[in-house]
Amino acid sequence: MKLSGEAELLRIFIGESDRCDGRPLYEAIVQEARQAGLAGATVLRGILGFGAHSRIHSAKILRLSEDLPVVIEIVDRPDRIAEFLPKLDAMIGEGLVTLEKVRIIAYRHESP
Repeated sequence: MKLSGEAELLRIFIGESDRCDGRPLYEAIVQEARQAGLAGATVLRGILGFGAHSRIHSAKILRLSEDLPVVIEIVDRPDRIAEFLPKLDAMIGEGLVTLEKVRIIAYRHESP
């Protein structure tokens, strides 16, 4: 797959303990993105954050949190992201989803 030029960045903010059909939501989203043929997805685990309920989630040793912030980033063409959004909407009960335009400078992979 080759991507270049204008694309969109789909960014999903959820909690580490969020679930979908008994498995971690971030894992379910990445697997769904892969099945949809999107270019790629990355899951980032935050060390500190808060959301709509204003409760602090922290990775500090003295205050271990079981629900650290998680961000999933997916970059692909706008039409492919648009096709994925209804699937994503059905999976997320609580969280924040953002979409922004990006310009791809390089996207490379070697063919097997």
